[in-house]
Amino acid sequence: MASLMDELLLTMDGETEQYEKIISLHGEKKDSIIHKKLDVLEAITVEEQAIADTLRSLEKKRLSVLQSIATVMGHDGEQVTVSWMIDNLSNQPVEQKQLITAKEKLVKAADDVQILNFQTQNLLKQALEMVEFDITLLKSAKQAPETSNYGRNAETTGNLLGITGFDAKQ
Repeated sequence: MASLMDELLLTMDGETEQYEKIISLHGEKKDSIIHKKLDVLEAITVEEQAIADTLRSLEKKRLSVLQSIATVMGHDGEQVTVSWMIDNLSNQPVEQKQLITAKEKLVKAADDVQILNFQTQNLLKQALEMVEFDITLLKSAKQAPETSNYGRNAETTGNLLGITGFDAKQ
C-alpha cells in the first residue's frame, strides 16, 4: 500500500509540474500573440501539445494507481478518487497530509492554467477582431465612393474620390 501511495503522490506531483510548465509558457505565448510572431506561437503550441500528451498519460496512470489502491483496500469496482482516499486515510495522518498537500497543489495549478487559457482565448479573439478590422479598412479604402460629376448626357462620369488617401493641400 505504501508503494502505491508513493506512486500516487509522484504522479500527482508530475501532473503539477506539467501544469507549471504550461503556466511558464504563458508570458511568451501572450507576447507572440500581441506582437504577431506566428513562428514563436507555433513552437509554443507544439510544446504545449507535448505537455498535454504527458498530462493525459499521467492522468491515466493516476487513475490506474487509484484503482489498484481500491483493490488493495477491498473496494474493487468502486470509483475511487483522491478525495475519497483523503477521507479514508484518517487513521494515517502523515499520508493523509501528503495527499491533501499534493491535491491542493494540483488543483491550484490546474485552476491557474484554466484562467490563463481563458485570458489567451480572449486575447486571440481580440487579435482576430483587429485582423478583420484591418481587412475591412483595406477593402473600404479601395472602394471609394463615386463623385457627383456628370457628363454631357446627364450621367455620372464614374470618377472615384481620392483613393490615394487624404486630399489636403499644404
